[in-house]
Amino acid sequence: MSSFSSASRLRRIAISALLLASCALGGCSSIDRLSQIGEQPKLSAIDNPTTQPGYKPVQMPMPKPEVASYNPNSLWRNGSRAFFKDQRAHQIGDLLTVTVNITDKANLSNETQRSRTAKEDSGITDFIGSQTVTQPLKVLPGRLLTTDSTSSADGKGSVNRTEALQTNVAAVVTQVLPNGNLVVEGKQEIRVNYEIRELVVAGIVRPEDIQSDNTIDSSKIAQARIAYGGRGQITDVQQPRYGQQVMDVLLPF
Repeated sequence: MSSFSSASRLRRIAISALLLASCALGGCSSIDRLSQIGEQPKLSAIDNPTTQPGYKPVQMPMPKPEVASYNPNSLWRNGSRAFFKDQRAHQIGDLLTVTVNITDKANLSNETQRSRTAKEDSGITDFIGSQTVTQPLKVLPGRLLTTDSTSSADGKGSVNRTEALQTNVAAVVTQVLPNGNLVVEGKQEIRVNYEIRELVVAGIVRPEDIQSDNTIDSSKIAQARIAYGGRGQITDVQQPRYGQQVMDVLLPF
C-alpha cells in the first residue's frame, strides 16, 4: 500500500513539474490548453472595451469648438442633419454596422541585371631592370602592373497577392472626439465545432459617412484596424511548436 502511495505521489510530482516547465516556456498557456482538452473553446465574455488592458483614448488634431447658433423664429438648428430625430449612431454606447469589404489584388514583377568587366594591361615586362635583377629568382611575372576584374549581379522579385474579405460586424461607439468624429470598436466571435473565428474592427468614422440605415463601409474608416483570425484545434496544429519558434528567433542562420 505504501509503494502504491509513493508511486502516486511521484506521478503527481512529475505532472506538476511538467506543468511548471510548460508554464515557464509557454507563459502558462499550456496549462489552459491542457484544461480544455476534449472541450469546445470558450467564447470571450462581453465587456467594456475601454476597461481592457492597453486601451488608450484616441487623440487627434482637433479644430476649435464652434458654438451652435439658432435662427430666430425657426425650429431648424444649424448643423442638424435632419428635421426629425436622427437614428444613426452619434454618442457613446450607440451601435452601428460596419460593412467590411476588402478586395485587394497586387501583381508586381521586377528584375535588375548588372554586369561589369575591367582589365588593365601595362605591357611592361622589364620595369627599371626588374627582370635582370630577379631573373635568377623567378619571382616577378612576365608582365608587371596587369589587373583584371569581373562582377555581375542578377536580382529578380515578384509579388502576386489576392485578398478578399466581405462580412458585416456591429460596432459600438466608445468615444466622441471634440470635432464630432466617432471612435468605434467591434468584435465578433463565431464558434464552429472546435474552432473560433474572430473579427475585430476599430477606427474613427465621420457621422456624415454613416448611411441612413446606420451602416458604414470599412473604406471610410480612418485609422482602421481590421483583424480576422481564429483559435482552436485547427489553428493550433497549423502553428509551429514553442521550441521551433524559439529556435527560429535565436538561431543566426
